[in-house]
Amino acid sequence: MAGTEWYDEFVDRDAEPRDGDLLALFSFTPDEDTSTLEALGRIASESSVGTWTTLAQMPDRVPDLKAMCYDWDEEAGTCKVRYPVELWEAANVPQILSGVAGNIFGMKAVARLRLLDLRIPQEIREAHPGPHLGIEGIRDELGIPERPPTATVPKPKLGWTPEQHAERGYEAWVGGVDLIKDDENLTSQSFNNFAKRVEHLARQRERAEAETGETKSALINVTAETNEAIERARLVAEHGFEYAMVDVVTTGFAGLQTIREATGDLDLAIHAHRAMHAMFTKIEDHGMAMYCLAKLLRLVGVDQLHTGTVIGKLVSPENEVVANMDQLREAHTDPRDNLLGQDWGSIKPAFPVASGGLHPGIVPDMIDLYGPDVVIQLGGGIHGHPDGSTAGAKALRDVIDGTMRGDSLDAITQDSKEAAKAIETWGTEQPK
Repeated sequence: MAGTEWYDEFVDRDAEPRDGDLLALFSFTPDEDTSTLEALGRIASESSVGTWTTLAQMPDRVPDLKAMCYDWDEEAGTCKVRYPVELWEAANVPQILSGVAGNIFGMKAVARLRLLDLRIPQEIREAHPGPHLGIEGIRDELGIPERPPTATVPKPKLGWTPEQHAERGYEAWVGGVDLIKDDENLTSQSFNNFAKRVEHLARQRERAEAETGETKSALINVTAETNEAIERARLVAEHGFEYAMVDVVTTGFAGLQTIREATGDLDLAIHAHRAMHAMFTKIEDHGMAMYCLAKLLRLVGVDQLHTGTVIGKLVSPENEVVANMDQLREAHTDPRDNLLGQDWGSIKPAFPVASGGLHPGIVPDMIDLYGPDVVIQLGGGIHGHPDGSTAGAKALRDVIDGTMRGDSLDAITQDSKEAAKAIETWGTEQPK
């Protein structure tokens, strides 16, 4: 078992996947000096029990622990690898990723490698809590049985004092927005202290709820060193809020798993911001697909996740965005379009969040494309309204409510001067 002969033992088209296996789907480009079969053997070998040379001793169980590349398409440059579930600590996502997406990305044998999808077996799935509230729970919390929930970031996203931030939140709340959101890089700066922001938001929330008769809440960014993040989440809960926002990629899966346990005990849902994901998801032939990241985040237990918009300022192809949303919302997905599919068992669905360069004029297209189970988040598309943030929020809400009734955008703008002004300002075109 030396050299190429050893790597050959990790490739077998007759090795059918088993129900308990963890499955991985990769796209790959072999190094110019490496054949396809050699590259496949190294991908499966290095992510399980392989090494580069003959060993003096070998445990008897090693043959049963081998990952196996069992299916590949040389022309498409894709391959599927099965991993015995015994390789993994079921409740340890960092360890799982260290295997399937660890050293193999640095191997000379592959010039490019991308983790497209994972199929999570029952043993691993049942070791994780999934979302705390899920879509139905969030709808119940907000009292919104059908329409898309709405959110906004007070813009500019940095620079406000706690009082000013909360005042912008109040203006949006009374206009009809449901959720006020911190953005990814607002935590506890000198000009906007976290504890003071929570306190002022709580006061303005009470005021807005009294005036509108609607439930209002906030997505407050607790991202910090893990113990500090939990303390911040505790403060959020003490002030009556229902959500903690976490920058999930920069926090990391180990921190996120700990935060999820704590927020569950505090009866808080997690709003997941995906800041930094494009560092490894944007290049189409290397890194990890957003689809795979979304699947792991649902497993660990986020309740809302930014997934892209198709119609917005950020890179987000339609087929990828719709697949991401389906993976968060559906109880079961079948293999399709080069994806492995997933049975989610008792894991709750999570809300996808559409954000990034949106305005009221393109909201009807969004609802037509995504359906109502999506959080629609506008920043500049609310706070850039010529008549102010309250008018911008009302424009969004009027367009959503009208679209849910089946009204055309022309009919909506005839009844809503705020929506009419928004369309006059931004039209119905996608931003660039």
